[in-house]
Amino acid sequence: MEWMVWIGAGMTFAGIALLVWCVAIAVKAKRAGLEGAEMELRLRGLVALNLGAVAISALGLMLVVVGIFLS
Repeated sequence: MEWMVWIGAGMTFAGIALLVWCVAIAVKAKRAGLEGAEMELRLRGLVALNLGAVAISALGLMLVVVGIFLS
């Protein structure tokens, strides 16, 4: 089940990369001086991406743990 560990590690890395990208977008919006509705609109779309990134990371870590237990 070594393949499961590697796939899980890849998913975890992809999720963490997406989380870093979400943070970079939020910082960029803050530095642009957006306020009120503009900031809310930009961050609202980012919330879904952020939750998806956390889900991908969690599933990847689950695959790693299952792969370790099965090998």
